[in-house]
Amino acid sequence: MRVLMFGWEFPPHISGGLGTASYGLTKGMAAIDNLEVIFVVPKVWGDEDQNAVRLIGANKIPVAFKQIFYEGTKKSFEKIEIFSRIVPYTDPDDFWKVIKSEVDSYRLIVHTNSKGMVDFSGKYDCNLLDEIYKYSVVASVIAEENEFDIIHAHDWLTYPAGIAAKAVSGKPLVIHVHATEFDRSGGNVNPEVYRIEKEGMDAASKIITVSNLTRDIVIHKYHINPEKVETVYNAVEPVRMSDGMVVNKGFDDKVVTFLGRITLQKGPEYFIEAANKVLKVMHNVRFVMAGSGDMMERMIRRAASLKITDRFHFTGFLKGRDVYTMLALSDVYIMPSVSEPFGISPLEAMQSNVPVIISKQSGVSEILTHAVKVDFWDIDAMADAIYGILNYPALSNMFIKNGREEVIRLKWDNSARHVKDIYESVIWHK
Repeated sequence: MRVLMFGWEFPPHISGGLGTASYGLTKGMAAIDNLEVIFVVPKVWGDEDQNAVRLIGANKIPVAFKQIFYEGTKKSFEKIEIFSRIVPYTDPDDFWKVIKSEVDSYRLIVHTNSKGMVDFSGKYDCNLLDEIYKYSVVASVIAEENEFDIIHAHDWLTYPAGIAAKAVSGKPLVIHVHATEFDRSGGNVNPEVYRIEKEGMDAASKIITVSNLTRDIVIHKYHINPEKVETVYNAVEPVRMSDGMVVNKGFDDKVVTFLGRITLQKGPEYFIEAANKVLKVMHNVRFVMAGSGDMMERMIRRAASLKITDRFHFTGFLKGRDVYTMLALSDVYIMPSVSEPFGISPLEAMQSNVPVIISKQSGVSEILTHAVKVDFWDIDAMADAIYGILNYPALSNMFIKNGREEVIRLKWDNSARHVKDIYESVIWHK
């Protein structure tokens, strides 16, 4: 079985959990006999690990002077040159600063470089919706020129690409919902994004969600038949730290870490309020907010207004080795997300022998036993949990020991086998 899979990023060039999950899943699939994945991203950089997957960059596909006839239409889509900027993540406010252009309902005109290829810079841009459809143009060419049995599209930015590939090839489409517009927007739903998500869900033969929390949103907010939606939980890659790596903290204080995008969805303000409560009764503790996002400046101002900046640190965005260095320095990891479809970072923390506190409003809370679970809005419960873990070594050690044993069992191989079963059910019932 050959899978044509559309994503937005691939290690080491990732900026969020989507790339991590896509890589883990494809690596798990590589261990399955007779299963091959063609993974498409907007841009390849040349240093990606392609041992487990055949990687195609949309920026390397000649599209000039090609014509694709879509099923149900009598006119072709013509592709000529375009300069494009596509990225997987940006701050929520930036998502919707979109410059719209009117195009013919049947013809999408794009520019290519001198080699007849679309240029993808991989940097932030305000023409987000236009970029999504430009990616779908290249997707249609890839689908026309490759042999495959099924299409798999990760998250809403790739749904138009998946639909285009389906229209060209006639192959069934599976979409993978890593988050919905209801998660990202805090309820202030952008109608264009909702429409794209809804069209992808309607076009798909099967919808994979990363948690039952997300599955319920898909069923009730997008009005999808429950039989069409199946949950496949994420997993975690084994920690890869250099042999002999020594992290010297350099101080005796305890460290409590928030690691993620500083956006409404992640609940950073609740972390700061809980930190303030803990600092009223403890002085040998520091709080770290590791990440970047549209709420960062607001969080800095809030910490300053509470007069806790001498105990509060903002590191900016961390990736790769720096993530595990930060976890090695931490005594508690906290994820107070308002709406988290899954959440891989708590699993990485547990692997690194760090006790975790997670919100009940996260998908990962459905599968974890040895983690403290609180409502994201319950600042008192959050502060109590932080205080208890920091001050009672037996409690901390229990979470460290049992948590690590628990997370070891969460393997991408299991998730990959589950996805393969879904592929087979779709192909057999086509």
